[in-house]
Amino acid sequence: MRTPKQLLNITGGETMLRETASRLEPLIPPRDLWVVTNVEQATAVRRELRNVPASHVLAEPVGRNTAAAIGLAAIHLARERVDAVMAVLPSDHHIADAKRYRSLVSAAIDLACTPGNLVVLGIPPTRPDTGFGYIESAKVEARPLGVPALAVKRFTEKPPLPVAKKYFASGRYFWNAGMFFWRVSTFLDALWRFLPTPR
Repeated sequence: MRTPKQLLNITGGETMLRETASRLEPLIPPRDLWVVTNVEQATAVRRELRNVPASHVLAEPVGRNTAAAIGLAAIHLARERVDAVMAVLPSDHHIADAKRYRSLVSAAIDLACTPGNLVVLGIPPTRPDTGFGYIESAKVEARPLGVPALAVKRFTEKPPLPVAKKYFASGRYFWNAGMFFWRVSTFLDALWRFLPTPR
């Protein structure tokens, strides 16, 4: 079995997983972190994050998709914290400016406190790229903690190059960072509304 990148030391410091936890620690203490992983990697994740309660490392019995993994965490979190604000943050991103990142996360959490708000972080694209999902933005809707928050018109998953070039040229699109913020109840309500019906 190959080691996933989040359990590797890629940037020369700690593993990407530990860097993610360390980057968040001024905002989110280890006791409030939850990690969703698979059964094969759960032991390694617990070893990497010794300050995170072992019960907060959730091993998916069967890998499904991102929405299912987030749903698993949301259900566990709801049992412990009822309607907490939830930040969904991948552990395989390199973030050079941790201080600026924490200010954006703080603003996103502030905005997500309002029930019904679904918040996503977008990355200004540096080139047309077919390997990212895109977020089409609209006007500024709010300024949580002084940070402009734009309304989202739509998501497009990994468009072909001619479309990516149009998106990049328009200046209205961001790359989807895969970082989301919402109340647990907001996410679970949306999951029940939009979850495909089992066949």
